[in-house]
Amino acid sequence: MKRILCLILIGLTNLSCSNDDNQGKQNNCDFEVLVSAKQYMNAPSGQLTINRLEIIDHCLKINFSSGGCGGATWELKLIDSEEILESFPPQRNLRLSLKNEELCEAYITKELTFDISNLQVDGNQVQLRITNSDQSILYEY
Repeated sequence: MKRILCLILIGLTNLSCSNDDNQGKQNNCDFEVLVSAKQYMNAPSGQLTINRLEIIDHCLKINFSSGGCGGATWELKLIDSEEILESFPPQRNLRLSLKNEELCEAYITKELTFDISNLQVDGNQVQLRITNSDQSILYEY
């Protein structure tokens, strides 16, 4: 009986320990993509310049710049329009929304990542078009 209790205790201990630091977390992106036609149309649209796009795992890294004092008060969202354009590959429209009320003249560049795994469609790729820039990027999964 004592041996059975020891085996159960060892089993429970092994189940509660994990070497996976990301257990329960899909990736290490800074933010989630918001999928909302209403937000896509109505979210703030502060002036910004998208400098570079890159996909690492399931994170879209966006390097962008805007005027301000330092960017600490900026509110940013990456918003999907909820539309899937039927082409090859399929396309989705996204918009980087910026609410910027800073009144300084500095030009700040930042880089953020967004979890894009919820933008997957049938097949294994989708073209992500950033509508407030001239850039798009192919997301393959």
